[in-house]
Amino acid sequence: MKTDKRRAPAGAAVLRDEITTAIRRAVTKELAEVGYGRLSIEAVARRAGVSKTAIYRRWRSKLELVLDVVSAVASRKLPLLDTGTLDGDVRLLLLVVAGALGHPLASQIIPDLLAEAARNPQIAGTLQGALNDYQDRIGKIVIGRAVERGELPAGADPRAAADLIVGPVYWRLAIARVPLEPSELARMADAVVAALRVASAEPGHEDRP
Repeated sequence: MKTDKRRAPAGAAVLRDEITTAIRRAVTKELAEVGYGRLSIEAVARRAGVSKTAIYRRWRSKLELVLDVVSAVASRKLPLLDTGTLDGDVRLLLLVVAGALGHPLASQIIPDLLAEAARNPQIAGTLQGALNDYQDRIGKIVIGRAVERGELPAGADPRAAADLIVGPVYWRLAIARVPLEPSELARMADAVVAALRVASAEPGHEDRP
């Protein structure tokens, strides 16, 4: 009686994830150094230590490759934001966002991709989708928990709240490109929480003691 012995996959099948990760890292570094316009598949392959064929097996073009990398970064899970209070959650979230936007790679890539989005509808659509998804996650996590704790009313708008939370730090670091000191982040968090409470107040309740 014959037995069916199956050989475990080896070689390319084992290395597939590692190669994909190496390519994505290479794309990120190339974007930071030369921007989207000057980025080439050849340079990405050279930096990743792979062949161009390895890249084209996964992505059909430079645009598809960059869009995939942007989407992968945007889909990363937010850290656990549950300090027990709205104030604490907002402070922690601002620290996380400031840390991400203040990273040298992010500070170089984001302005370049925003400029490219004005010329490329596909990049614009991907960035917009990533931003909307990020805002939705912030709203569900931070604002949803604040509503459950009774810190904000049930009618609080998660999308508007996300704009209030992320907007100031994004403007400061990604647009004005001026560093934020920890003390400034603390004051910004206080101002954001105060604004959230005012913006979420039910009509006619603002002047109640």
